[in-house]
Amino acid sequence: MDITQHHDSRPTIALAMGDPAGISPELTAQLLALDDIREQAYIVVIGDRRILDKGAQEAGVQPDLISASLDDLSGLDRSKHAFVDLGHLAPEDVERGEATLAGGTFATRNFRTALELAHAGKADAVCFTPFNKKAMRFAYPGYDDEIRFVSDVLSFTGKIREFNVLEKIWNARVSSHIPLKEVAANLSVDRLLSELELTVSCLKAAGIDEPRVAVAGLNPHAGDGGSFGMEEIEIIEPAVAEAKARGYGVEGPFPADTVFLRAMKEGYHAVLTMYHDQGQIAMKLIGFDKGVTMMGGLPFPLCTPAHGTAYDIAGKGIADIGATREAILLATRMAKRQRQAAQAA
Repeated sequence: MDITQHHDSRPTIALAMGDPAGISPELTAQLLALDDIREQAYIVVIGDRRILDKGAQEAGVQPDLISASLDDLSGLDRSKHAFVDLGHLAPEDVERGEATLAGGTFATRNFRTALELAHAGKADAVCFTPFNKKAMRFAYPGYDDEIRFVSDVLSFTGKIREFNVLEKIWNARVSSHIPLKEVAANLSVDRLLSELELTVSCLKAAGIDEPRVAVAGLNPHAGDGGSFGMEEIEIIEPAVAEAKARGYGVEGPFPADTVFLRAMKEGYHAVLTMYHDQGQIAMKLIGFDKGVTMMGGLPFPLCTPAHGTAYDIAGKGIADIGATREAILLATRMAKRQRQAAQAA
């Protein structure tokens, strides 16, 4: 397919290179060499060209890129992906397989730059190859997770939530990075309704016009009629009933140990779980190498592979591109949908 004939329809994706000590450089290089990605999206990569070139060598690929500057991205030849070289990390300063201040500084600057491009309207979506949270904390004290960083960089006060996405099923969650002992206290009817509303909105943004959501219980056997806890009766069931009254395609609560089996068998598009590992364990068993993390609630799509930096295989040229490819494709679909909605408004 001739890219130059349809480039105007391709969303621009700002792609931040992730932790340089892991598989991020290899994944970035592999992604940029994929013909199907080039047909779907125009990518502006943020990083250091020396780090990318080393990753490309290790992955055995040769991505064809043009150089770009942050000041002028609009007049570029879009037949090739673009690379913004910040020149901020030499390969000899990378400690392979180690979380370091240098690696965290590299990744946080790339991410900040990509976010600022999207915030300024110069990119339709943001993606990044895997970060290492320990390294990010070295560079940005108080770094809890990507949500905190995004909120800080953009001065964003709205609600941002993580969704884990596979081709057949999404996982939304009511609570995320909190201690397990605090989960029950963080549940409320309003909180569940808010999460269901955002879940439905994000599913529609991804092209699912009539989303169906299965809601997990908190307790064993979804409380078994109150025998093992009252959260289902007092919080989850009323929230599901109100969601239905608002016209959402929501059912539950279902026992958490079978809710994903039910969802996949009966064609639900998403499962709302009550806490982090209740959904994460199931999702990673279903498709660890294809999982995507999407941050919903922002003015633009933000996606990344759900797996980590894989320090143990870094530099071996065996990193699986599957989840990174899926992250770009999801961001692309959502950006196209968002553009169509804006044009129709």
